[in-house]
Amino acid sequence: MKRLDNAKKELLFAGGVFPANPLCLDEHRQLDEEGQRLLTKYYVASGADGIAIGVHSTQFEIRLPEHNLLEDVFRITSEVVDSCELDRPFIKIAGIVGSTEQAVSEARLAVEYGYDMGLLSMGGLQNLTEEQILKRTEAVSQVIPVFGFYLQPSVGGRVFSYDFWAKFVNIDNVIAIKCASFNRYQTLDVVRAIANSPRRNDIALYTGNDDNIVADLMSIYRFNVNGQERTVEFKGGLLGHWAVWTSKAVELLKLVKDFKANPTYEKWTHLQVLNNQTTDANAALFDVAHDFHGCIPGIHEVLHRQGLMKGIWCLNPDETLSEGQSEELTRIQYDYPLLNDDGFVADFLKQNN
Repeated sequence: MKRLDNAKKELLFAGGVFPANPLCLDEHRQLDEEGQRLLTKYYVASGADGIAIGVHSTQFEIRLPEHNLLEDVFRITSEVVDSCELDRPFIKIAGIVGSTEQAVSEARLAVEYGYDMGLLSMGGLQNLTEEQILKRTEAVSQVIPVFGFYLQPSVGGRVFSYDFWAKFVNIDNVIAIKCASFNRYQTLDVVRAIANSPRRNDIALYTGNDDNIVADLMSIYRFNVNGQERTVEFKGGLLGHWAVWTSKAVELLKLVKDFKANPTYEKWTHLQVLNNQTTDANAALFDVAHDFHGCIPGIHEVLHRQGLMKGIWCLNPDETLSEGQSEELTRIQYDYPLLNDDGFVADFLKQNN
């Protein structure tokens, strides 16, 4: 059983920025390895605390036999991170999906390529009971530390009961949960389960609620558990939204941490404004107007405009920008200049060309 080393565990619990790495393709929809390496270097240079690959933003189709790209993206991403020879902890997170057999196999592959944690998707498991999914989680946790993942139903996830999460958080080697339910009630189920667990200090809560990023990071949850008050807070984020403008995401988390350490009304006001601007930007990026159809192409479009990707191609040719989405991305670019890191990217590309 692989365990997360102490330095990386301290980083995880201190709170970090984890972008969900997209997949770089060429015009023939073949893997653009050079582009993939460049994009990973951008995330490292941006000051991110880790990276997630093989996840929803990387396109689940990488696992299909006709593409067979999972091992390639695991290998490339790990090689790039290692080549940077960082003098700080950096957490490599591998996306893990599928049946118990497939998930365990992917976990072993991730360990082989030096990954620290597995982001265990609950998507596509509608045929399994909650108890079966808990057993699946236990099986994967025997191989690699588990980063749980509450995925919203609109992109293939499902709703789980409070009882499910109460059992989930008590599984040994589950050490983090990404809550991406996009629903405040379902988010509360996860948080309350952590608060009531004897392992509450062993699980780091991360936001994946791209519709509520800043508000989640600022939230403080307090519960009465057997006559004692217990507090739970989001530590950081593992987000598809943070696959773009990543250096600004790093700045944002620092602002939140500074506010929590030294709160003032001015800081609170600034973060409230950033929260709503970020949510508006995410609506364009993730194509909320068309039920998230263009969420991955939206990420690609921003990176393409910055010069970090050659195009916005997806493995599925039907995954394209929705009508009006490009115009919405242009709007948020100009309406919220403080959110983008175009200047940082321009300097990065000069140094890496």
